[in-house]
Amino acid sequence: MVGVTNCQHLLYPAVLPSAPNQLSVLSYNVLLPNSNDGWWTYKMYDPTQPYYDIDLISTWNYRRDLIKHKIKTLNPDVVCMQEVSPISFETDFAFMREELGYDGVEMFKRGRFRPATFWRSSKCKLASPPVHKDRTLLTCFYLQSDGDDGRNVHSNRVWHVLNCHLQAGPQGSRRLRQMDEGVQASFKMAKKLKEENPRNPLLIVCGDFNGGSECGAVRYLEDGCVGPSFIEDGEPITSREKSFPLSTRFHDIATMVSRSEPPPTLVVAELISQMVKDSASAYEMPEFCHDVIFRLTQCYKKYATCQDDHEEGVDGKVMGIGDVEKWLTDINKQVGRGSEFRAAAREMGWIDSVKVEDGEEIKGGSTEKSVIVLPRDGKLSLTGFLNVYTGELRGGKFWGIAYDLSIMGQPLPSLGQFGARFDRMYCTEQLIPTAIVDTIATISCPNDKEPSDHLPIAANFAIADIN
Repeated sequence: MVGVTNCQHLLYPAVLPSAPNQLSVLSYNVLLPNSNDGWWTYKMYDPTQPYYDIDLISTWNYRRDLIKHKIKTLNPDVVCMQEVSPISFETDFAFMREELGYDGVEMFKRGRFRPATFWRSSKCKLASPPVHKDRTLLTCFYLQSDGDDGRNVHSNRVWHVLNCHLQAGPQGSRRLRQMDEGVQASFKMAKKLKEENPRNPLLIVCGDFNGGSECGAVRYLEDGCVGPSFIEDGEPITSREKSFPLSTRFHDIATMVSRSEPPPTLVVAELISQMVKDSASAYEMPEFCHDVIFRLTQCYKKYATCQDDHEEGVDGKVMGIGDVEKWLTDINKQVGRGSEFRAAAREMGWIDSVKVEDGEEIKGGSTEKSVIVLPRDGKLSLTGFLNVYTGELRGGKFWGIAYDLSIMGQPLPSLGQFGARFDRMYCTEQLIPTAIVDTIATISCPNDKEPSDHLPIAANFAIADIN
């Protein structure tokens, strides 16, 4: 894409420009707030870095202040967040209203990790109630300015902002459907509001796409359609062609300034290439490479103190309940939480008290969720220990495995960073960016300067026909 004339290319820290007929938007996956939920956040920090205190910088108070400073510096009209927690949303982001003046807010209605959109009513007036689809949130605004006396000839134009947090993992078909539903919602809203040309709205699409340029949701926006021949993660993602109902193209704003390549928005440690036997199958039943199996075996040997010649262990020793509790306390800081705890309990013989047959609950059985406990006389074999971490691997928790290995005395070597542009912002042809702000990270995120594994993206937009 050729750079847009007069579009400012700014690097954070920078302030987005503001004008009466323009709208500035920030998109930011803030990483699930860990004030009440997300206890595992500290595992996403690199434990091999000696120059910061993870216990301090991974707290929500520290992270919240970094997020607040970034938003205050950029000063956008609209803030699209992803991964907020409904449990603590009001207290987590009270600063948005109380300190930064964002008195309008809509949080997505479902899920543990939700999008939320904030705006200032002095600039944005809702044109219609927000629309909630599958992990997308559409808000539509009329723009107004202080002392607006009605002479603004564009005050009747509706601006659409679609905040997305598309499904992660090998879920290409769902991501495509989510994007299609979101764009369709904008088109239907434009018709409902009787806009002059509903097929060419002032639409900004932004958020965490959980995929790069090769994923179907991105191709849908950039190419206009995705058909049955399109392959993602080794399989077709739609049985029939999906095309958006708009007559306009979408522009990837990151490509609309003159530079070599847009910077990554996800910057994390390079782990997959040194953890998975075949990196091409990282999301399709992955298996550990021999080096990681060796490291995990050494970790097991460190914890196993119970002599047992019947269970598979190391040097005739296996992990008893005391060993398991020590291991869980080391990696999770307490016993009773985390998928490692649940998997270990099952490997040690814990059985759900709810009776099931062929995956179906027996009629008349208890419907209460059983409390998972470590069997007092249970043992965790080496195979069981490796099974626990294979489950983590297949759950995509590369960062958690790397953290645990480091804490257990077997840190992986540093191979630099993995960067990807999962966070994106698009606009229809009726809009042009007048400024784009990039945030650059040179070390793995999160860290003492970045409160999330994702970096914010921000831009200011004007209507094309008045520039």
